[in-house]
Amino acid sequence: MAISARNLFPPVSAGLRVGLYGGSFNPVHAGHLHVAKSAKKRLNLDAIWWLVSPGNPLKGEAGKADYEGRLAGVHSAVRGLNGHYACTAEAAMNTRYSMDLIGAVCALRPALRPVWVMGGDNLASFHLWKDWQVMMNMVPVAVIARPQEPVRARFSPMARLFASHRLPAAAASILADQTAPAWVYLPAPLHDHSSTQMRTLRTL
Repeated sequence: MAISARNLFPPVSAGLRVGLYGGSFNPVHAGHLHVAKSAKKRLNLDAIWWLVSPGNPLKGEAGKADYEGRLAGVHSAVRGLNGHYACTAEAAMNTRYSMDLIGAVCALRPALRPVWVMGGDNLASFHLWKDWQVMMNMVPVAVIARPQEPVRARFSPMARLFASHRLPAAAASILADQTAPAWVYLPAPLHDHSSTQMRTLRTL
């Protein structure tokens, strides 16, 4: 059966501003909610799609909960939050790469105005992602500050290469209207929860 927007992505109206928030969410925690809520509010988005990954190619398998368990955790976390949706597209496509998801969104939901949303802790390693420069030229990107992020992350290969395309934080609300490449770094109030810390505490 051909892959269609109907069985990959939540139903939305054309022209809506949607944040694409990918991750393993192992487990989902208050820090993830901080990123998603901050992005929705400050980027003036209509929705956040939580794209639950079967696995992260840059991380090992140790300690990773089963996919269904992580997906259930996200469903529970976003229950009652207006405009937040747990999305299984990555598992349905049998891929672990964000670039594949973005390509599917652009192809199957061409009338949307998507923004890739990520925590600041991913900024330092973003240049290791598959086709990261192509990705930067396909959709605007929003980076939400996280306490685990070292200062040097803001001087990462991505930040340096696309420095001239960075919008000031005050312009975050118009990021979804920009033609890629365009990105913003939002020094939102920091939240110190992390999945690594939570997994460690569960083993003590």
